[in-house]
Amino acid sequence: MLGLRIWPLLCFLEYVSAQRALTSLVNLFIGTASGADGGSGGNAFPGAAVPHAMAKVGIDVDMTPRQAGFVSGNASVTGISLMHDEGTGGNTAGGYGNFPLFPLTNCSFASCPVGLKTRETLRAAGADAATPAYFTTTFTNSIKIETTSTRRAGLIRFTFPEETPNFVVVDLTNDLQRSFEGGSIVIEPATGRVLLGGTYLQSYGPSNYTIYGCYDFAPPDLSQNIVQFGTYQSVSTSAPTNITIAPNGTSLAFPYTSLPSGIEAGGLFAFNSSTVLVRFGVSFISSAQACQNAEEEVGEEWGGAWDTVQNASKAKWEDVLNRIAVDIEKENSDVVELLYSSLYRASLVPANLTDENPYWNSSYPFYDALFCSWDTFRTVHPLLSLTSPREWADIVNAYIDGWRHTGYIPECRANTKAGYVQGGSDGMPILGDFAVKYGSLGQELGVPTDDLYQALVDTAENTPSDWYTVGRQNTAWKIFDYIPTNWTDPSGATGLPTREASRTLEYALGDFAVRQAALALGKSQDDVDKYGNRSMGFVNIWDPNVTSDGFSGFAQRRYANGTFAYSPPDACSPVDPTPHSCARGTDNNVGFYESSSWEYSFFAPHSMSTVVNLMGGPDTFVSRLDNYFAKGYFYAGNEPSFELPWLYHYAGRPDLSALHVRDVVYTNFNTGIGGIPGNDDSGAMAALLTFHLLGLYPVPASRQLLIGSPFVSSFNLTNNAFDTVTTFIVENFDATTLTVSPPNGSSIYVSGITINGQSSDSICWISFEDIVGGGEIVITLDNDATAAASRGCGTGANALPDSLESGGFA
Repeated sequence: MLGLRIWPLLCFLEYVSAQRALTSLVNLFIGTASGADGGSGGNAFPGAAVPHAMAKVGIDVDMTPRQAGFVSGNASVTGISLMHDEGTGGNTAGGYGNFPLFPLTNCSFASCPVGLKTRETLRAAGADAATPAYFTTTFTNSIKIETTSTRRAGLIRFTFPEETPNFVVVDLTNDLQRSFEGGSIVIEPATGRVLLGGTYLQSYGPSNYTIYGCYDFAPPDLSQNIVQFGTYQSVSTSAPTNITIAPNGTSLAFPYTSLPSGIEAGGLFAFNSSTVLVRFGVSFISSAQACQNAEEEVGEEWGGAWDTVQNASKAKWEDVLNRIAVDIEKENSDVVELLYSSLYRASLVPANLTDENPYWNSSYPFYDALFCSWDTFRTVHPLLSLTSPREWADIVNAYIDGWRHTGYIPECRANTKAGYVQGGSDGMPILGDFAVKYGSLGQELGVPTDDLYQALVDTAENTPSDWYTVGRQNTAWKIFDYIPTNWTDPSGATGLPTREASRTLEYALGDFAVRQAALALGKSQDDVDKYGNRSMGFVNIWDPNVTSDGFSGFAQRRYANGTFAYSPPDACSPVDPTPHSCARGTDNNVGFYESSSWEYSFFAPHSMSTVVNLMGGPDTFVSRLDNYFAKGYFYAGNEPSFELPWLYHYAGRPDLSALHVRDVVYTNFNTGIGGIPGNDDSGAMAALLTFHLLGLYPVPASRQLLIGSPFVSSFNLTNNAFDTVTTFIVENFDATTLTVSPPNGSSIYVSGITINGQSSDSICWISFEDIVGGGEIVITLDNDATAAASRGCGTGANALPDSLESGGFA
């Protein structure tokens, strides 16, 4: 039964509450390095935002990749804008950066350098600074920029070096992609208000989107006089740098064009003060709603609202961060910084756009930046399930509402539009996970579980006319029990017919999610059996005759006639000797998405005993995993690799998992600007690192989490649905193990687990209800490597983590 045990928590909680603010421990610049040769770095967003904010306010630089607008280093700044992504891939120029402002000085109104290239400026060395709720930088010309924000609004402040005429540009046309397709700007001189609306290209997907903004330059409770205003625009799209400024101009409008326009246009304001404060609002509905958002969230008397807004935003972050509480004075400082920085990034997205749905009216929440479920189902949503189920319920409701209005669970949504399907329809494991963990609380949390289940069934059974942006190729899946290569769907449905092998593996997991939901929600045994059987379809792409490095049997593409299409198992691995394409495009001829057969052949988290047997049994499975890491097939920066360091558990070797997780963390993550091994992927990397540091890893759409050796000596986990606090204590914690290769004789191996004083039958997995149930979990470690190699997962009949084929997940 779930319930809060008061002791021994009180002393610990009192100590935690006395510690300094957890927001002070967050490093917003982790993962902001640019990738080499134009490739992606972490693409982390270091600007101002509240948890799951719509408005993410920060500076934009003039180089790619800039999905978050920001890149560390000395790239020139082109503006500070209202919307950004967190850690995504997609278009390397980014997909937001809307309505940037830019401060200017030392110019006359009619000749100010308002154009994108002529105004750009470098930052002063060491000027960037940020904490949750706040961002600032200073230009080399000594102009300082600051911002703080609410969910859909906020404040921007410019501080100029002198009280001479100073200027602020309001840019209508230049988003991050330079993809303006039409829009307008209206200046209201009497109120100092600017209304904007524009259409731009989404960051990941085939569509455009329309967004609206509202700026206020005249606080009613602050003396800040506009001494001049006007509009500017380039003479033509063929001469975008030939710009004319029109003093006293109040409006510009550009009709929609089907291709991005190179025109530059916007507004310009002059002030006789050294400080200029701007209130902003943003909306996907209208500029009037953008203004209303600013009025409601920042306030009518906003000239003195800065501290109120910033403190309220900071308080929201303190609430989120406190859900995982450690003794910050006792634990390793780098681990503490990584933990709280990761918890922060994992709660930036998806973005709460409730009341901003431009497509249908609904009483349910609307979330965007589902970018994409393929990235986030493994770690982001399971983390929310532990600490933040009330927020997670809103997000799950947004997935269900997407099905209500499109017929399918959304897979990816960027800039309010459907993005591309990457693997399967990976919103399915998310809904299955919710059904398993919170189905009994659906009514209390506002989630209609019958609708949730129907969304799963419809997505599992029906094939959309175009499964390029939503849904699955179910016609093929149901005929063959795998996705065949070079096969034309007789129904006429189309999509991108690549990634056949990896889609088979992910469709199998999706059907397991339906099976789990059916079981949890009391649906028919026929459904439980049907989707359970279909989830085993992954075995149909196993070719036992393919060999690599002396190991036999690999997942491969397969034709409709049953024969296999060979792809080298190391194709698309980090050490691929003949580069192949494994991206989403039509040139992908290996059958796997962003990964190799060497890696994806391990992917069946719902029936790993099947994989162990296909690979030749536990000993060969362990040898094969060892070879996978030793030969360099592992790439920490992409999602198919996430679970691999933990898979030794399924062969009864959690001791090896413990060592590999230490290696993965200390080889690939750090507190520097390059501290993420690839894109943060909407917080997926952040949530992964959080799980690694806590010694946990979630099994999709189940109530099991693999358990290992934490990087801290104790922590408290608060669940905001059950109102419970669970204390984890690590007996014999050894700080010398906090390195890439723990020294021989250090205590890193789990030798026992007790839950509220009762010894657990397994040292390899722990149940969801125990993690969130309140009370005390003690993880005992020892330093006996020989004993650890032989003790397996424990003595109980169910000591090994569950697998469907061997009767697990009953």
